[in-house]
Amino acid sequence: MSRTYRRIYADVLGGMATMMTGETRNGIAEEVHGSVFEVGPRYVNLSYIGEGAYGMVASALDTQTRERVAIKKISPFEHQTFCQRTLREIKILTRFKHENIINIQEIIRSSSVDRMKDIYIVQCLMETDLYKLLKTQKLSNDHICYFLYQILRGLKYIHSANVLHRDLKPSNLLLNTTCDLKICDFGLARVSDPGHDHTGFLTEYVATRWYRAPEIMLNSKGYTKSIDIWSVGCILAEMLNNRPLFPGKHYLDQLNLILAVVGSPSQEDLQCIINEKARSYLLSLPPKPSNPGRGCTRAPTPARWISWTRCSPSTRTSASTSNRH
Repeated sequence: MSRTYRRIYADVLGGMATMMTGETRNGIAEEVHGSVFEVGPRYVNLSYIGEGAYGMVASALDTQTRERVAIKKISPFEHQTFCQRTLREIKILTRFKHENIINIQEIIRSSSVDRMKDIYIVQCLMETDLYKLLKTQKLSNDHICYFLYQILRGLKYIHSANVLHRDLKPSNLLLNTTCDLKICDFGLARVSDPGHDHTGFLTEYVATRWYRAPEIMLNSKGYTKSIDIWSVGCILAEMLNNRPLFPGKHYLDQLNLILAVVGSPSQEDLQCIINEKARSYLLSLPPKPSNPGRGCTRAPTPARWISWTRCSPSTRTSASTSNRH
């Protein structure tokens, strides 16, 4: 299985990847937090940024441009799911070119398929992300408007390519000191064909729970670009309130928090739910009126936010329409 995926990676990367040279492997490698980065001689003076399930990220000096970059070291061949996610992200990002979407400047890998254990993805360096920023300060209205504009601008581009991001959240919105914003982490993204029924193909478990649209949780009949719009609505409320909008502790808690704000689903909404248990649970609940003020306490409640967090996906405003207002 591992060699099969190595072969697939080698074929997909093709000419876009820079091969590690013997010089890189035998001398110009740097250790960062116990992990060896074999990215020399072009990239030097590495500094640790962070790490997660995907691997480790370090900043480095690009000796050709004299600018610092971010280098993500990943070892995708250890787990099939992670291998697929990484490959999906590479395929999407190498085709996207937009100011508000993180780019891939270079991919570094071993010249041999059998030796290809680690892959290094070189990207522009961003100082922080929206999640970290919201933990340290309250945003002004001007900052909120500018960040929101950039999110919608990037999302309009993504959706114009019929791609669903499916995991928009503050930690996936990178920022720099001049307030430029870039959307990152396309590991859960999917291509959506408007003329095709994706029921059963588009998996239910996507997006961090707090930013997950109700139709995903309720296993509705397929889903559309409106799932990303829901996430944007949650992010806007978090920027306004300095706290998550729907911080559910578990599945049912998440659902109840959503219903307390958007109200009970209509009969039309219920008909789209193919999960019998989910439909029965909703029918067993007492009717709940819509209460948008409960979710967005910073007055006045933006009408735009209300249009993004409607229970029915078909009534949510698109990224293209939203950015015109």
